[in-house]
This record gives sequence, C-alpha cells and structure tokens, in this order.
Amino acid sequence: MTTPLEFAALLRLIDERSTAFRAAVAAAPSLDAQVPTCPEWTLFDLVQHLGEGRQAWAATVAAGPAAAKSAPEGAPAAPQGREALLDWSAASTQQLLDALREAGPDRGCWTWWGASQSPQTSGAVARYQFQEIAVHTYDAQLAVGAPHPQSLPDEVALDGVDEFLSTCCATTSPWPHKPAAVATHATEGHSWHLSLSSDGARITHLPTTAVGEAPNAPDASLQGTAGELVLALYGRTPVDSLKLDGNRRLLDLLWAWEPEA
Repeated sequence: MTTPLEFAALLRLIDERSTAFRAAVAAAPSLDAQVPTCPEWTLFDLVQHLGEGRQAWAATVAAGPAAAKSAPEGAPAAPQGREALLDWSAASTQQLLDALREAGPDRGCWTWWGASQSPQTSGAVARYQFQEIAVHTYDAQLAVGAPHPQSLPDEVALDGVDEFLSTCCATTSPWPHKPAAVATHATEGHSWHLSLSSDGARITHLPTTAVGEAPNAPDASLQGTAGELVLALYGRTPVDSLKLDGNRRLLDLLWAWEPEA
C-alpha cells in the first residue's frame, strides 16, 4: 500500500514543479507554440489555464468548508507579454500555496470529487494540485522539445497513480456494464484493484507482492512503471504503451465511461 505524501512535501513539490513549468515556458521560442498533448492549446493557453486554475483553487480553499466552489475576486487576467505572464503565473502559484498553508491539511473545502474515495479537504486539494501541475509541466516541456517523463522520483509517481485512481476513477455512480475488475500494477511493487459494479467503482490497495499475485483474478490489467502509468492515466501517452492483459474491450469501456460527478 502506498503512503500519501506529507502535506509539507506536497507544498514543496507544487513550488518545485511550478518553477520547472515556468522554466519551460521561458525557454520556448514563442508563446504561440502548440502543445502536442493539449492540441487545441498554445503555450500561452496552457499558462493561462494553469494560472487561472490555481487562483480558483486558492479562493476555494480560503473560503472554508461551508462554502461552495469559489471564484477569485479581482484577480488580474493573464498578460500577453512573456515576462509579465511568468510573473503572473508565479503569483498564482503563490496564492495557492498561501491558501493551503493557512488552511492546513485537514480543513474541509469544496471539491468536485465528492463521490470518490479522496477526502474533501485542503490536504487532498494539495495532492491533486501537485499531480495536475506535474502533468502540465510535462506538457510544457514537451511543447519546447524537452520532456522529462522520468523526472519524478518513484514515490512521487506512485502517489500520482494512487491519487488518480482514488480521485478520478473511484465513484458511487453505477457501472453501466457487467460487473468486472481491473488491476493496475506498478513495476515498483504496488498494485491496485478497481471493482466495477452497480454500486460504483471502488479502489482496493493490493498487498505489496510480486506483480500479478492478486487475491482475485482481474478481468483486465495494466502494468508499467509508476511514471508510465501516470502519463497514460492522464492521456499523455497511449494506453497501448503499457503492458495490457485480459479483456481489452473492458479497458475501452472504462476509458469511455463518464460517471456522474
């Protein structure tokens, strides 16, 4: 079973990956460069998306547990010039970090994943935000021709797999097909079991044993390094780049499934 990263580590990693994100943008020949993994966006669009998202999450965390999703009041729009845009991006990240530090890891706040297995707390927001920023940093690096898919330590990538499965896959929405199970195996020695039924989708951490030694044989499975799994789960690399076993049709159904929020 993976142990979630500590709150202080998440805040440090948010800052580190945001710095790497801005470095990639600074190295780009133009803000009009297309982002291959977000084909409808230019690099400017990516910076704008990430900055506005950090402002919104900062306002939501600061609003506290009794509030709904919050919008930042009076937040400046993303400027067009590169230097000003990078300063704006840094300020947006700092707003998020300040709000998270003020709230601490255990305070409740609105999240879109209320039906998942991730808690609705500022700590869970920090965990989700780090993974989102890390993936968008990969996007920015790819746009300038310098991706670093192996730049995250094993424990960070493993936390990314666990966070994605717990937040984005687990749900109480009923699975609209025949009950099934999908296993996800990281070659670093961690595995997860996704049960799909009319009760929804639930994640179970499997014992840290040899890959494939699950108590109940799954109908399909994915296997790769934690870094490869994170990129595939977020749609940055093809699922076919992983080792796939079992019912491929089931995996197609799972990828196409859009459960109610």
